[in-house]
Amino acid sequence: MSHALIIEDEFLLAFTVEEALGQLGYASFEIATTMAEAVTAAEKRCPDLIVADHRIMDGTGTEAVMTICSEQVIPVVFVTGSEPEVRERLPDAFVVPKPMALPEFEAAVKAARERPFTLADGDGEARSPRR
Repeated sequence: MSHALIIEDEFLLAFTVEEALGQLGYASFEIATTMAEAVTAAEKRCPDLIVADHRIMDGTGTEAVMTICSEQVIPVVFVTGSEPEVRERLPDAFVVPKPMALPEFEAAVKAARERPFTLADGDGEARSPRR
């Protein structure tokens, strides 16, 4: 059973992402609206996929992802209107711009599963394993 963590403070978009992931075979979901909720949710149950917005209530989804993925390799897709800010920290991130187009989202999820996110050597530099 695949589990997804959705880091998004816009509930309509979070539920749209959840529905799209359900069609891709994900069976359980956790929606977090803050960095603290996201980190706690990932500690309780390691997700098989993270879908994150950059700007959330108490910080950024990017920081939450970097915290969660500091010790684990997890596929990550950003759905955001803040692509430049994400790419500044994570140049190789899979980013789907808002408003989200389902075919592009599905392609990004597939690509992220093939090339999950990791932090290399704990040096603070984000990397994605090469294909």
